[in-house]
Amino acid sequence: MTTIRRVAILGGNRIPFARSNTVYSQASNQEMLTATLQGLVDRFNLHGLRMGDVVAGAVMKHSRDFNLVRESVLSTTLAPETPAFDIQQACGTGLEAAMLVANKIALGHIECGIAGGVDTTSDAPIAVNEQMRKILLDASRAKTTGQRLAALARFRPGMLFSPALPRNGEPRTGLSMGEHAELMAQEWHISREAQDALALQSHEHLARAYADGFFTDLMTPFKGATQDNNLRTGLTLEKLAALKPVFDKKVAPGKGTLTAGNSTPLTDGASAVLLASEEWAAARNLPVLAYLSFSEVAAVDFFDKKEGLLMAPAYAVPRMLARANLTLQDFDFYEIHEAFAAQVLCTLDAWKNPTFCKERLGLDKPLGEIDRTKLNVNGSSLAAGHPFAATGGRIVATLAKLLAQKGSGRGLISICAAGGQGVVAILER
Repeated sequence: MTTIRRVAILGGNRIPFARSNTVYSQASNQEMLTATLQGLVDRFNLHGLRMGDVVAGAVMKHSRDFNLVRESVLSTTLAPETPAFDIQQACGTGLEAAMLVANKIALGHIECGIAGGVDTTSDAPIAVNEQMRKILLDASRAKTTGQRLAALARFRPGMLFSPALPRNGEPRTGLSMGEHAELMAQEWHISREAQDALALQSHEHLARAYADGFFTDLMTPFKGATQDNNLRTGLTLEKLAALKPVFDKKVAPGKGTLTAGNSTPLTDGASAVLLASEEWAAARNLPVLAYLSFSEVAAVDFFDKKEGLLMAPAYAVPRMLARANLTLQDFDFYEIHEAFAAQVLCTLDAWKNPTFCKERLGLDKPLGEIDRTKLNVNGSSLAAGHPFAATGGRIVATLAKLLAQKGSGRGLISICAAGGQGVVAILER
């Protein structure tokens, strides 16, 4: 019978995150992921080693990104015999990748692996419009010159001016992520002031972490960038208050609370995490930062039942706590992904709301409040930025190092994702 093994997190690496159309505007997904993986290989001297698996993904992909992760691995100094594959679970991709690698290690299928993610919104996969695409496909399928010319004769110059652009929105509602988050803020009565305060705190915490050198062994400079360029060290509540709402016109005219300051910007970047069995780590004299002990995923019906699109973590966490026999207060750190300040605040309010916890979560009593001084202590996505699939790896590596510095303890990870999904996990040391 297979014995379930503990899964060690040995470290992580990422390139600095960059706002869309800035320093990485010419960088592809493969370039960024390769640089991130190579930085991890260099830091842990993995040159020539055959890893058990490398699992990563991107939310925004070109057709040229076929086999993206395997191709990136082949561009590093890892052994070319290292297998790799792509996954995608929207913003939960990076954490889901870590869970997949961890499960293989726990079951003894592999001894070590790398999980990660990458995304670019600068190098967006713009496609030709649907009419033009069908013409090109018909032309490629043509068996005679006449058939090919007949297909191409349907082409009209106007088709060049209406490309199919990628959208950061939900296909079933037609609303953007920000519009859904605004709806949640209205439902939960999350004030603009509370959102701005959380955003300011994120920037202050990230700035302090950089000043303390926290990210020195978690980051590889890339294309001249040495730290996240979304970080605003001179930010104030007054500056945040001066920003106009940006997601209210369709869903809450005149009552908007979400701004460019309390929402994450479109971001480019990549991250990776090294996981292994304790035996593999000991054989290479690599210290263990923390262990990935529990995980859970959940999804909500945001279409028919009208649950908030980004509320799935509120459902996933209590299920995980029940399996782990823990309470919401049994943690030293809380890493709650700041897709929007409103998403974090809605989730925290839901966990202490008796009606929500009873009627929607089926609990006898509310989960209660958390100690806010333990929340995102080194900043999170509002300050660092949010390259969709790369956020999970950033958070896992950050939390593992926090636990290693403390010497013991437990941390909770919560990530919301498109499609009404949530991915959560517990790290322990």
